[in-house]
Amino acid sequence: MDIKKLQTLVVDALEDVKGQDIAVFETSHLTSLFDRIAIVSGTSNRQTKALAASVRNKVKDAGGDIIGMEGEDTGEWVLVDLGDMIVHIMQAPIRAYYRLEEIWGDKPVKLGAAKRAPKKAAGDEPKKVSGHLAASKANVDATPVIEKKAPAKKATAATAAKKAPAKKAPASKAVGKTVKVAPTKTETAAVKALKALPEKKVRAPRAAKPAADAAPAKTVIKRIKKVEA
Repeated sequence: MDIKKLQTLVVDALEDVKGQDIAVFETSHLTSLFDRIAIVSGTSNRQTKALAASVRNKVKDAGGDIIGMEGEDTGEWVLVDLGDMIVHIMQAPIRAYYRLEEIWGDKPVKLGAAKRAPKKAAGDEPKKVSGHLAASKANVDATPVIEKKAPAKKATAATAAKKAPAKKAPASKAVGKTVKVAPTKTETAAVKALKALPEKKVRAPRAAKPAADAAPAKTVIKRIKKVEA
């Protein structure tokens, strides 16, 4: 059997039973006993046995040869010898301990899709519709367009200074022209009448009363001599 066909059968059989971390390496440059080696992990003894049985059955059905199988009793590490290809089905702790990838993993083989997409039947192909007929055109649902608002930019110091309201100057520093307004006729007549009035006498201010602590003023009494008649 062709090695590529055998490799595809093994990978498909392992994927059918959900084998984990499937890896295939080319070993023809390392040994003349086999050309490929496959390594896969199983989660339990039952799954490793099921993976080995799936590989055996699929290769047999395709006309391939099964040289031998080992490790089915325990299920921790099952080896399937297919002649040109060796399949190692191991539980995760056993695989991590022995690290077969470091021994045989110089040339990894890229795996294709195990399950190819089925070919479409002739009746499944969609019919082509002529574009010039308006009735044949599919109705397109109008979807609302949501405009995204740009995030508001943070005001910088310069822009804040521009937007700040101007301070009013104090009344004392106000600059402007003074306009003189002429007095009315009634105001001028009242001023003349006030000037024509006689000036009031200004009373002299009253003498201030002596303070209580001030010394009393001395009075001088003169004696007048009586004239004898």
